[in-house]
Order: sequence, then structure tokens, then C-alpha cells
Amino acid sequence: MRIILDLQACQASSMHRGIGRYSMALALAMARNSGGHELRIVLNDDYPDTVAALRRAFDGLLPQSHISTFSVPVPAGEVDPRNAWRVRTAERIREHYLASLRPDVVHVASLFEGLGDNAVSSVPRPGGRFDTAVTLYDLIPLMRKERYLGDPNVAAWYHRKLEGMQRADLLLAISASAREEGIALLGMPAERVVNISSAVDSMFQARALTTDARAALLARYGLSRPFIMYTGGIDYRKNIEGLVEAYARLPATLRKQYQLAIVCSIQNPDRFRLERLAAKFGLAKDDLVLTGFVPDDDLVSLYNCTALFVFPSLHEGFGLPALEAMACGAPVIGSNTSSIPEVIGRPDALFDPASVEAIVAAMTQVLLDPARQASLREHGLAQARLFSWDTSARRAIEAFEETHRRRTARGADAAPLLAEPARKPRLAYVSPLPPTRSGIAAYSADLLPELARHFDIELVLAQDRVEDMGPATHFPQHTAAWFDANAQTFDHIVYQFGNSAFHSHMFGLLERHPGVVVLHDFFLSGVIHYAEAEHELPNHYCRSLYLAHGYGALIEEKHAGRTESVVRYPSNKQVLDRATGVIVHSRHAVALADRWYGAGYGDQWRVLPLVCLRPGPDTADRTQVRADLGFGPGDYVVCSFGILSATKCNDRLVEAWIDSTLEHDPRCHLVFVGEIAQGRFGIALRDRIAAHPRIKVTGYADTPFYRRYLAAADAAVQLRGSSRGETSGAVFDCLSYGLPTIVNAHGSAAEVPEQACLRLEDAFTQEALRAALERMHGDIGLRARLGNAAAAYMEQTHTPARIAALYRDAITQFARDSRGQAEQDLIASIAASSAEVAASDLMQAAAAIAANRPRSGARQVLVDIDTAGMEPAVLRTLLTQAPHGWRIEPVRHDGARHRYARRFTLDLIGRPDLRIEDAVAEAGPGDVWLTLGESKLGTVPAKWLARGVLACCLDPSDAAGEDGLAQRLAALADARPCAG
Repeated sequence: MRIILDLQACQASSMHRGIGRYSMALALAMARNSGGHELRIVLNDDYPDTVAALRRAFDGLLPQSHISTFSVPVPAGEVDPRNAWRVRTAERIREHYLASLRPDVVHVASLFEGLGDNAVSSVPRPGGRFDTAVTLYDLIPLMRKERYLGDPNVAAWYHRKLEGMQRADLLLAISASAREEGIALLGMPAERVVNISSAVDSMFQARALTTDARAALLARYGLSRPFIMYTGGIDYRKNIEGLVEAYARLPATLRKQYQLAIVCSIQNPDRFRLERLAAKFGLAKDDLVLTGFVPDDDLVSLYNCTALFVFPSLHEGFGLPALEAMACGAPVIGSNTSSIPEVIGRPDALFDPASVEAIVAAMTQVLLDPARQASLREHGLAQARLFSWDTSARRAIEAFEETHRRRTARGADAAPLLAEPARKPRLAYVSPLPPTRSGIAAYSADLLPELARHFDIELVLAQDRVEDMGPATHFPQHTAAWFDANAQTFDHIVYQFGNSAFHSHMFGLLERHPGVVVLHDFFLSGVIHYAEAEHELPNHYCRSLYLAHGYGALIEEKHAGRTESVVRYPSNKQVLDRATGVIVHSRHAVALADRWYGAGYGDQWRVLPLVCLRPGPDTADRTQVRADLGFGPGDYVVCSFGILSATKCNDRLVEAWIDSTLEHDPRCHLVFVGEIAQGRFGIALRDRIAAHPRIKVTGYADTPFYRRYLAAADAAVQLRGSSRGETSGAVFDCLSYGLPTIVNAHGSAAEVPEQACLRLEDAFTQEALRAALERMHGDIGLRARLGNAAAAYMEQTHTPARIAALYRDAITQFARDSRGQAEQDLIASIAASSAEVAASDLMQAAAAIAANRPRSGARQVLVDIDTAGMEPAVLRTLLTQAPHGWRIEPVRHDGARHRYARRFTLDLIGRPDLRIEDAVAEAGPGDVWLTLGESKLGTVPAKWLARGVLACCLDPSDAAGEDGLAQRLAALADARPCAG
């Protein structure tokens, strides 16, 4: 399982209270006892200083990359009713962030946070993708409403939290008493409330103090004689007033012998109140000592020095101070209520906290009986050993496992996740269609009739007409302008993206209306270049190039030229980042994504088989089709399908054919079914085949003509020399028609099963290609085996009906799980509730959503250009030295936040013609803040350090050599985020 621990309890107002101590100790123990589960910690980045401390605490127990922060709009304190919209929005944003981590269980260390600070805790509504566990400390305010819930704002906050707690899938009670309260007062099923108990930190143990150390300790806190001790906080239920009165009623000899020390942080109003109470009871000024805050080490020493620890609380979820005192060897007595008896574990050490007389009697009995003191000390040490954080952690992990098993069982018993809904979802389908000269158009024509079994489909088109293609003609058809006005009415949107001009209108639509992207070509640089003049933003191509590949690609584009840039760079990251899900047709495309944008970038993509042409009735009479095309019964016809270009190795096929025995056999024909690309390659190819009449190029082949050649051919050859991530539809069309086909193991063709094709090496030799042509021609049995295996493979995996069902599953799954779709849903829910909300609040919400978005792509080196002594020449060197996997991003501070210094940098690299805005800079784990020219970290934001950004300084002379920065970054590549 992936278990997420929300540790805001260790950051905000609970940080120094028992809840914070408990949460920290339990989380550390969980990290030590994770049982093979993946443990992650999430923190609120509004408390960056605490993030650094928590990173240090877990260093060595968890990878630093497993500690992350989230951002929410602030202030978020719920005590102010004016924060209501901001609080609800912050909760939605936090829940969205948690879901983006894909947890199985989220454990909220303390749900009752955020009353007067910016902590944000909530339990999602039912139906989420993960279970939520909440620590149940106590329900004291619910049981004592008159004391705690008199303020209507506080009462409203508390009852909202209770409702969240009741929605939780699991409550981790810190005691048997707290568990009983959860079952009885919240109506929770017993199996959803588990007692994991508690323990104390290992620092709480018996210690021997020297005479001088003891004297210094006591003097530090105004203790001049032996003392009776209490610690635990100032609160009505702590019954400190009862303790003071009981102390005042002790025999005078005991009061003269012992002081009463209240050891805890105390505000002035409480201090004055307790001092007045002491005076009322006639206590001397030094009888009652109010120490104020005490560091942990001193607290342990005080536990070891006290003559008696008294815990008179009226109600406790656990009563941790009593156990801490026992672990230090102090004699401990306490209340006989709630959880305290199970902590102390000795009935004769308990008293009725509501009776001052009972407290007096219990204190007197211990103070006057040294043997009883010794017995309590011995018992306390033994009792404390029964409690262990490791045991509590293991109980919690086991409870998570059981809760996860229940969810899994419910899922198995329920209807299948992707069962057909009661009504067909409405799907906007954005794609070219025939007669557009595009393989994707033909692909869509084949897919749409089967996809319509699962969706009510409406077409979004940028063409004047759709040719009659049977059932696909009858879908409602809309323009892009109509879709802009009505996109929100659809349940799903699918964009069929290719690298041709037929897809240029889709970029703007996707930006405005995110949807599922079916990526037929990994490289989209060609269509982006083509569509630049029509795009509403200037420099569309260079903007896409920079956002995907950084300044180095812009520098190269300037010097090598646009054509070379289009060939070299995919420039598709904006499309991929805006997609709510991505479908590709080969694992090769996923590998390209990981190569260009970092390992794991394509992990959530779905690889679906390509829809291909099926043999139609018009090609059933193969003999007649061959005769119509001019071939005789004894002719041997080899075809290669698709546009002829250098990347298809058509020239190499021609040379291998001419060198083979087939060239000299008058019955053998080589036919290229497609158009020759314009330019030098096309001219040279025409010249080469001009003297070879049995080598033919058909020119553009519409679908019926294309089908006839598939039916007529005896064999096919489909080669690739430079894949740009596209999946060859022609290869699969050949296999669908049962054609024995020669391919080379390049790109997606490497994924065709060996038994279904004759596969050459990727970097095949001319000799190997010639031999394959001759072998295929001379071995009728081989052709039959390959053709039968190819047809069977395609029938099993590539039928339109099967692929349409896989589309349905992928689209439905993306709608449920994809980060892109989840973000769209989040934005829609916030927008629906934002009537009359201040623009500043909306901006904060948008900024928080952006900050929480997992930043994908290469790691960034954020160069601080505001640093004194930063030399532009050095920065230019850095921009050209970025090693693979890194991008150099100069940043500046605008007085409020850091921004990418794009205008500055474009001028620096000689591209003042480009205009790209200085957007707010984003940073994440593994990025590097780089200061040039100064031996200090400059103005690196604390929140960035909290997120795991590394900070370093670089002397300009270190970057002077050609590999200077590369060497420095190589040293940082495996570094982990700063743990403090």
C-alpha cells in the first residue's frame, strides 16, 4: 500500500502540545515499522521552518522525496466566519493534492486543526479513491459542551470536524477509553475504531543528576525544596484548580516540606488567575511555582527529581504526562476517570478528581509513606515498559491493512468499475475525417461506429464536408466555434492528434477545453510550425519549443534553422500537460516521453492497439482486383504503403530490389502505394526508378484504391529509418489483410510479434534487406505462415470492437483518476462556489492549485539573476551547457514573488524578437537554486527549500570550462533534497 501521513499536527498550533508530540512519535515509529508499505508524508507549506525540522527528523527513515508539501489559500482559520469560502476551497485543494499522490490510505494525525491557524484538515466525501484514517484523541468538547462550545463559531467548527470524523474509514483511538467514546458518541461501527494506544519517547527514562546539576535545575525554575509536580497544559478539564486547592489542604508540615510545581507553558491571564487562587487559599508566595515552558531535557530531569507526580485531570484521551513521569521513575497518582486508569495500571494509585478530599488523601498517603513511594516508582517503570511506539505503529499499520482489505472486498463484490452506465456519456470527438488525406481520418472512420456503442458521439470538425462512410456519417457535426460555446455540456472530450496541418485547430481547443489526447505522432513540431501564423499568441512555435525543451533548443533553432529544429524536437509538452489523459499506440511512444521529459512521465498513459482497415467486400475477389490493377495470375506483387520519404527508407528498398533476383524476373513488381514527398529526395527517387518499369509509384491513394492494393499484393515491405513516435498504420493494415510483411525493428514496428512478420534489425544492411526480399519471394510456405499468423494476431488484438471497448475503459478511467481531469473538476467546483468572492481569493486559489501540480519534465536549475556580481557571460555559458535531464531557468524577484526571467534571458541569447511572458516560477523536489558570484544562497524562497529544492553557490570560474556546469550538476544529480 501507499500510506500518506498528514502531519500538520506537527506544524501548527498543536506542534508543542501533546497532540503534536504524539503525532511525531507515532509517525517516526510507522517509518520504522512500515512492513514493506510505501510511506509518504505531506506537510503544509505555510510553515516552511517546520518542514525543514521534519525533514531532519525523518532523514534516514524515509527518502526525502517522500516528504512533500501542499499549498492552500490563506488565511484559513475557521474561527473567523469571513474565511468560510477560503476554508472550503482550501479543503478541496488539499484533498485534490492528496488524491494526486494516488494513496491507498491517508492518515490525518489530527483532524481538529485550523481553528485559529492555517492548518487545513478534512475527510473527503464518500466515494473517493482512498481510505482516510484519523487519530481519535478524545471527544471532550462533545461531552462538555457547556465548557468548550459556548462560542457559536467554535461550535460550528467543531461539529464540522465531527462530521468529517464520522465519514472516516478508520479511527485510530489512542486508548481503550477513547475507542469506547468513538463507538458510543459517534455511532461508529466497532470494526472501524481501533485502539492503538500510546507510548512515550525514549528520552523519558530514569537518570541520575549530580548534586550541582540538580541544584542548577531547581534554581532555574524557582524550586527551593522538594516538589510535587504536574504537567500537561492549562485547561478546565485538567483540574489544576482542584490540585491547587488539594495542595492547600495538605497538612501544614507537608506544605512546608513540598512546593507544588505546575510545569507547562502558561499565558499571563492563566498565571494571574492561579496566583490569585493560591492567595485565596492562603498559600505562601513560593508554595506554588508556575515554571512556564520547559525544554524537553529539563522536563525529563524534573520528572526524575519530583517527589510525587499528580495527574488530576477530569478527562483524558490517554494521559501521556502520567506515563512520561512513570517512565522516568517518578511515583505517580492520578484520576480514576476516562483513560487514566489504563495508563497508571494500579487501582490504589487512583482518586476521584471531583473530590478535593480524595486528592488530598491520595497525596498525603504517598508523601508520608516512603515505602509506598518506592512501590509506585517500581510499578511505574514496569508499567511504562508495557507501552511502545513500535507496538502502536504496528497496530496502526495492521488497521490500515484491514481497512484496505475491506475496500478491496467491497470493490470485488460491487458492480465492475467500468460497467456500462445507465445512459451513454456524451462524447465530443475532435478529429479529421475522410475525405481529408490523413491516416487518422481513416482511423476515426473505422473506430467511430464501434465507439458509438459506448458513447453518444458528436463530431467537432474543421473541414467543409465529410464523405459518405456509412454509419460514421450520421453523427452530429459541429464547428470549432460551436464547440467553444458548448464544450462544458459534454461528459468527455477526445482529441485525435497528429503532426499535420489537419490538426492545427486542436491546440487552442485543447488549451481551452482539456480532454483525452490520442497521440498518433509523438512529434508535433511540424504542425506547430505550420500553424504558427494562425495562433492567437505570437511566437507559437518558439514558445512551444522553449516550454518543452528550454533555452538550449531556442539557441539551436536560431543557429541551425527552423527546419532542423522541427526535425530534432517534439515540442509537444504543452499538449501532453493539458491532456486529461493520453492514449498512444505503442510502448515506443511512452519510452520517448520518458526520454524527453523524465522517467515516469508516461506512466499513466494507456497503450491501445491501433485500429486498422479490415478486408472489405469490395476486395473479396482478389483475382479480379489484381486484373483491374493490371497484374496477371502468375505475377508476384510487393507493395509498400504510405508517403514516400527519406524516413520510410523507400530509396533503400529500391536499391535492394534492383540488386535482387526479383529485378530480373518479369513477373515481379514493386509498387509504392502513395505520394512521393516533395524536395530533393522525391526528385532523386523518381530519377532512380525511371528506367525500371516494374517499379511503380501510384500517387495519392484514397481508401478504396488503397484497399485494392492491400488485396492485390503478395507481400509488403514497411521500413523506418527515423521514427518520430508515430505508429505505422500501414504496417497493421498489411497484417490485417494477411500480407506477409517485412519490417525493421524500429519504433513501434519492434513491438509486432516475431511470428507475424519478417523482422530485420533496426539498423539493417542492404544485404539483409535484399536477402529478405528474395527469401519471401522464394518461400511460398513462409509467406503462408506469416500471412496466417498476421491475420490471426490482428483478429485477436486489433478489431475495432475490442479497441472501442478499451477506449471506453481508458476514457472512463481517465475521468476518474487522471490528474488533469481531477484538476478540471476541482476548478469547476471552486468556480461554482465563487459568487461574490474577492478576486484576490480566486488568485490565491489558482496559485495554490498551480503550486500543488506535480511539475513534470527536466529538473530545473533556477539561476538567481538578482545576485550581486552575476555575470551575463557566465549565464550564457550555463545556458549552452545544460546536460541531458536539466534545464537552466534564470529567475528574478518582482518584489512579491519569483518569476522566470524570460524577457531578460531572451535578450541575453540574442532572441529579442521573441515575446514570452515572465510567468511565476514553479519549483519542486530535485530542482536546484543556483547563486552565481556570491558565496551565499541569496533570496531562495523558504517554501522552495521546504519542497525539497537544493540550494548551492557556484563561483563563476567553476563554469568557465566547457564542462564546468555539467560536472557540477552531475554531482547534484543523485543528491537528495535538503533535510534542513
